[in-house]
Amino acid sequence: MMKMIRPLVLACSVAAAFAAPSAHADTIKIAMIETMSGAFAPIGQNQLNTFRMFTEMANQQKWAGNHTFDVQAFDGKGSPQESLNQLKTVIDQGYRFIAQGNGSGVAAALVDAVNKHNERNPGKEIVFLNYSAIDPDLTNSKCSFWHFRFDANSDMKMEALTTYMAKDQNIKKVYIIGQNYAHGHQVTRAAKEYLKRKRPDVQIVGDDLHPIAQVKDFAPYVAKIKASGADSVITGNWGADLALLVKAAKDAGLTAKFYTYYGGTTGVPTAMGGATEGLVKQVAYWIPNNETFAGKEIVEAFKKKYNDDFYVSDIYTIMQMVGKAAKDTNSVDPVKIAFAMEGMKVKAINGDVEMRAADHQLQQPLYISTWSKVDGKKIKYDQENTGYGWSNDQKIDSYVASQPTSCQMKRPSK
Repeated sequence: MMKMIRPLVLACSVAAAFAAPSAHADTIKIAMIETMSGAFAPIGQNQLNTFRMFTEMANQQKWAGNHTFDVQAFDGKGSPQESLNQLKTVIDQGYRFIAQGNGSGVAAALVDAVNKHNERNPGKEIVFLNYSAIDPDLTNSKCSFWHFRFDANSDMKMEALTTYMAKDQNIKKVYIIGQNYAHGHQVTRAAKEYLKRKRPDVQIVGDDLHPIAQVKDFAPYVAKIKASGADSVITGNWGADLALLVKAAKDAGLTAKFYTYYGGTTGVPTAMGGATEGLVKQVAYWIPNNETFAGKEIVEAFKKKYNDDFYVSDIYTIMQMVGKAAKDTNSVDPVKIAFAMEGMKVKAINGDVEMRAADHQLQQPLYISTWSKVDGKKIKYDQENTGYGWSNDQKIDSYVASQPTSCQMKRPSK
């Protein structure tokens, strides 16, 4: 068990010793509605394995007191309609918690459906645990009491990324490329807005949006980036769309630096290899090679168990907060757990975090890192057995990336 987690486990054990014994134990059933087939399936499988590891850990260590977790996956195929079909299935099967992350369009559809279901079915409410759908609207204009986001939203990440970029006077020309859906549009908007505020001298020399999960050859896009004279590229791409983009850039000899959100996700490290050393940067809420190597025991255990890389550390935070809420309320009722998570503060793998009550957006530190060769000192952990990993450039405190919210949340009665 990680040293950093022991105080939490000890505190929970002490609290349990003085708490009134639970009359009975219930199961917190979480339905993970995710892309388990198609181009993005490897990411979905990685996330499912992460849930499995922490389910086992949480149950063994009684994070939820006498209650236990059970997490099962349902294939939403990355489609809003397929995901809504799966939502009906899991509701029929008695699930009261759902989890999803890959695709803000899917998340928006699920939030709307959950809102309607909960309004029509008092006593059978569903809570939505979001680990990676980062459209800012989900905690602003579309915010919901039933939705909790554990990832940093795209504006928070862009705030951190452009704060870092603004210090580099070598950045003169920036090209923006992204997937043509909600997340891609938000990244483009924020990149332009924040760079203009922080570095008005920087030129935006290109802005492309491409179909999500449909482009097989990014060479034409890379040719446009090259022709623009860009020294830097900002992209919110993820999964195969980022892996293929970086591979095309590598093959074309593009020397511009890539500033990414998802450089560490499944398939991308292999596509980058050694040829992109020092050229790809990432903004993330946690990296294995952080300042204290917090989470190293999990990194090593995950690799041994699944022969894969652990990177979705906010799933740990989900289990941590839901478990604490269930233990504190001695209940698995979604309404009680939702109220208990509002304003909750815990020590997560990436440090002190808080679930902001106003909009249910987790406030947390962020990291800027660079793709670099493992040296056994600052960079101990590689990805996908490439011999390369993420070198910590800067840890950015929560308050730097924090954004105001326009959320006007409607809450049920307790």
